[in-house]
Amino acid sequence: MKSVGLIVEYNPLHNGHAYHLQASKKASGADVAICVMSGYFLQRGEPASFSRRTRTEMALAAGADLVVELPYAYSTQHAHWFARGAVSILDDLFADEFYFGSEAGSIQNFHELDAFMQNHHSPLQKNVRDHLASGVSFPAAQAKAFHDVDPPEHLPDLSKPNNILGYHYVKAARQLGATINANTIPRIHAQYHDEVLPEGQSIASATAIRKILSKHADVSLIRPYVPPMVYEKMEQFYEKGQPMHTWNDYYQFLQLLLSTRSSDALAQIYEAEEGLENRFIKTALKQPTFQNFMNTAKTKRYTWTRLQRLAVHMLTGTTKTDIDKVFGSEARPRDIRILGFNEPGRKYLNAVKNRTPLSLYNRPPKRKNTQQTLDERAARAYFAILSGTKRVEKWQDEYAQPPVYLEKED
Repeated sequence: MKSVGLIVEYNPLHNGHAYHLQASKKASGADVAICVMSGYFLQRGEPASFSRRTRTEMALAAGADLVVELPYAYSTQHAHWFARGAVSILDDLFADEFYFGSEAGSIQNFHELDAFMQNHHSPLQKNVRDHLASGVSFPAAQAKAFHDVDPPEHLPDLSKPNNILGYHYVKAARQLGATINANTIPRIHAQYHDEVLPEGQSIASATAIRKILSKHADVSLIRPYVPPMVYEKMEQFYEKGQPMHTWNDYYQFLQLLLSTRSSDALAQIYEAEEGLENRFIKTALKQPTFQNFMNTAKTKRYTWTRLQRLAVHMLTGTTKTDIDKVFGSEARPRDIRILGFNEPGRKYLNAVKNRTPLSLYNRPPKRKNTQQTLDERAARAYFAILSGTKRVEKWQDEYAQPPVYLEKED
């Protein structure tokens, strides 16, 4: 069975994602599409809009055949580790190719970019250090350093978010010595950070869709931009009074942590550097909302995303020691949870399960390693905003529910 891999968050799944999935299957001629999907907290340091199980159902309905989880230790990382974790999982599941969306749209240009970055490694590193010393953020320093070495015009623009991830995907495949081949599908219409739903089009950014949903606006506004099964789920959620999860729901918990934990204890949290924990403590004691908290805590040196990831790690109690234990010497995930599949996905799993170096599991084991413990903490933190009974039910579901199975209709 030929297989194609995708690295996804589906926050939430929209028509652009559905296009990417179907275009990837068609371009690769694959029998099976494997999605490596982030769990409860995402790469930009945000809670997933909808639960892991709900997004798995969306993925399978949109054409995925097998969905596995990108563990928390990798899903809430900067681009290098996010890409390395996801690509290694697809490689270890013997996917023949993986496709990512990009603004550049040419895989050859990404390979040339990777070679260019290797050939200019020393001046790039020096330029990054120089720009960091001026007080800019790391992504801004990287972008400036890149332009300082006068790259050819045809190379992907590293100021574009999907191009950045695409570069790290290609780089990860090379560094891992992966057998999987990288490829790309051009993004169409909406850009990654667009906040407005475009009129007369069927594709909008996830950012714009989340903005509408977070305001509890008329859910019918997003109908043209999401597949029918996604819209049906959205309607069901809102009819039951279950809107999407946002950082606003979690701020009270973050505020409590920052007001009761010592700065020494918070300094042990992963990504707490250069006294950021003290800045967080001071800000949380004065700001009533998460938006106000972030606007006040934000500096030129640290991006919004970087600070949100630190906030997530504080919420889940993830320490620097925890991440060191997960990465170890290999820095390659080995214990992977199966989230869902259809019949082709089940057949594929049966074909690879005895050959893959991955330890694949359906439900978390009672005795967990550090990576699985972090995943459990993430689930508990994610559902902490629910009322007592519902919260306990969701925690128990983590152990009781089997993977989602989608039986295709004839």
